[in-house]
Amino acid sequence: MTRILLTGANGQLGYEVARKGREMGLDLAALDRSHLDITDRAAVADVVQQIAPDLIINTAAYTAVDHAETDSQAAFAVNRDGPRNLAEAAQKNGSVLIHFSTDYVFDGSQPRAYVEQDEVGPIGVYGESKEAGEAAIRAVTERHLILRTSWVYGVHGANFVRTMLRVAQERAQIRVVNDQSGCPTYAADLAEVVLRLAERVLNGQLQQDGYGTFHCAGQGQVTWHGFADKIFELAGERFGKKPELIAIPGSEFPSRARRPANSSLDCSKLARVHGLALRQWQEALSDMLDRLDRNA
Repeated sequence: MTRILLTGANGQLGYEVARKGREMGLDLAALDRSHLDITDRAAVADVVQQIAPDLIINTAAYTAVDHAETDSQAAFAVNRDGPRNLAEAAQKNGSVLIHFSTDYVFDGSQPRAYVEQDEVGPIGVYGESKEAGEAAIRAVTERHLILRTSWVYGVHGANFVRTMLRVAQERAQIRVVNDQSGCPTYAADLAEVVLRLAERVLNGQLQQDGYGTFHCAGQGQVTWHGFADKIFELAGERFGKKPELIAIPGSEFPSRARRPANSSLDCSKLARVHGLALRQWQEALSDMLDRLDRNA
């Protein structure tokens, strides 16, 4: 019996979970969309029945924030219906479900970092679809962990860090929003935390208060402009000449979807209940750039 079923294995987070899982010697079946479309309820039920995992880790998600505004059907299919399908299959099989959600379930209007008990209020279709996925899971199974994270980046897939490094090769100036703040989260660090939780599930060490919703993001907060500035400071000359960064308000950045002004997440509950925390985002960013440099 395979002990862990991983969905969305080709995404930037799923890639890291699969990689680290193999390094740890975990019995893990890593499936990408071509092997399992989580929006297909019957397929999900069949795969979970066949594999019979103790734990399902869902990293599959619709993350195109702007496209979601005009493609809400697809966003809700992946972000609401998919998690519900997995929760139903997990409940039937007796599996634990770990699912990732987002800072975008909040409207971003409060000045402090958000805690799990704060009222949700998404301001765009993407956030609405992710919040609906959370609700769908809670309605189906109690044996779940929902990990809200933010501003995820990594060596695999499209993300802000890799976009900044690419754009710097093309432009001498880059305009970056300076009135939206959040917690940059390195996918490899996030994967390590989830696999530590996975080990506790598999070892029967997760108590009842260990289930529920937790915030799980890099420590510290910064604006997009500050994040970009740190990227180029740490990158040095390895990835080309540092561009001039021009700070602009979010209102000047063309996008279909509104973004929360404050995406910061308070992760103290995760530390209190599970003794787990991600690193300061600056340290994690440095490690990610080193990996990119080695792989170049």
